[in-house]
Amino acid sequence: MKAFIDRLSEPTPLLFDGGFGTQLFERGVELPNSSLANQSHPDTVVALHREYIRAGSDIIQSNSFVASQLHLEMADSIDGDARQLALLAAGHARRAVEEEGREVYVAGSIGPSPGAIEADTGDTVFGIANHKVRTAHEQVAAGLAEGGVDLFCLETMFSAKEAAVAVDVARQYGLPIAVNMTYKYTKDRSTGEIVYRTDWGHSAADLIDALRSGEFSDGVDLLDSVQILGLNCGAEQERAEHTGMPYAVTGLGQLKAEMATRNITDKRTMAYPNAGLPKLDLKTRTTIYPQGSDEMSLRVPDLFAAGAHIIGGCCGTGPEHIRAFRQMME
Repeated sequence: MKAFIDRLSEPTPLLFDGGFGTQLFERGVELPNSSLANQSHPDTVVALHREYIRAGSDIIQSNSFVASQLHLEMADSIDGDARQLALLAAGHARRAVEEEGREVYVAGSIGPSPGAIEADTGDTVFGIANHKVRTAHEQVAAGLAEGGVDLFCLETMFSAKEAAVAVDVARQYGLPIAVNMTYKYTKDRSTGEIVYRTDWGHSAADLIDALRSGEFSDGVDLLDSVQILGLNCGAEQERAEHTGMPYAVTGLGQLKAEMATRNITDKRTMAYPNAGLPKLDLKTRTTIYPQGSDEMSLRVPDLFAAGAHIIGGCCGTGPEHIRAFRQMME
């Protein structure tokens, strides 16, 4: 099997997997922190990875999105060990690949901290201390690297500055790195221009600036260590036209435009949105995502037209979505 960096240079696009935490819930695994399933429900984790491989995924992602010590503390998991959970997560994904016998890459998922960080708030009264954020990412990255992931996937990042910290940590292992931000609809009051920004107010331009600044890497331009830029999820709660697939198409277009403005031509792009605007079913007390596999797959050509090289799904998507994406790609 060729190295992921070599496969990335080929023109043929790649198919990511879909949501994991939401899929665990559908399978009855309800935990205060989904990464704990690596310990308590290992066979279920492996089985879900295998479903995504059978659906056609070229890349599956480790169940380590909230494996950091900061998230474990929020879940009151006194027995959780971030590095060990990340190691288990990578191992379960590897086991699924081996059992399916297909050439599939494993991405090590690194999620955001559970709140704003000091670098954004300017203090530790409202923000999580920078050194704690770095340590948390170091523990997860170490476990994933030891577990043999093929690349790191930073995802659902709300802070461009935290993304830079995480990249500085991940680059120490010499693996390819993908950075995915999660944006929302915003409008410039003076011009009326729609600009996607994160909950912390960061745009695609802010991400590029943060990576290039060297602020969190002793002056090193971190953009050189990143091979993939993209976006995932989509937390818009009011405008259906800016969530799910429409969000991914619009957001990717803005990212590609920003890259073109700055003459960034050596990066691949990716997008994996959620399945639309989530709604609560009061009768069943479950969250319903409206964009089914057929509806989402119809927009796959639009994602590629917007410049995506890697596509997949996030919250609310499952193996059936990925199977439909694969069929549309073929």
